[in-house]
Amino acid sequence: MSLQRGRQTMSLWLVLPSVVVFTVGAGFGVSSQADLATGKFYEIVGGKVDARTYNGFRRYHGSCNHCHGPDGMGSTFASALVDRLPGIEVFRRNVRDGVRSGPSVMKGFADDPNVAPYIDDIYAYLQARADGALGRGRPERLEN
Repeated sequence: MSLQRGRQTMSLWLVLPSVVVFTVGAGFGVSSQADLATGKFYEIVGGKVDARTYNGFRRYHGSCNHCHGPDGMGSTFASALVDRLPGIEVFRRNVRDGVRSGPSVMKGFADDPNVAPYIDDIYAYLQARADGALGRGRPERLEN
């Protein structure tokens, strides 16, 4: 093999992984942009929810339902979240920093490792409930 041919082959092996990473990354970017364009954080197919929404159900019922009631329906302690779900930015801020409304206070969860990393998952679950796309109770999960 000539020196020139060897350099071309080596260049191909150096460039090819970058092309693959860019192509795969671009595909994921398009999907994320499409989700953002619709404003939906959840996906439901045949009555089954995606992993994010299912995880949101689990996290919600592990930390939030004590005050906001099962399935986001509210309680005597805190308002229903499915009746008036705020936009994602307000929701993130409220969950991270907490909320004070008259004598009612919700602590912030910014330091809670069971909540803070999963705020968008919880939002996906509550958004599906608020939109009427998901009923009460434990949802079935889509297969990967």
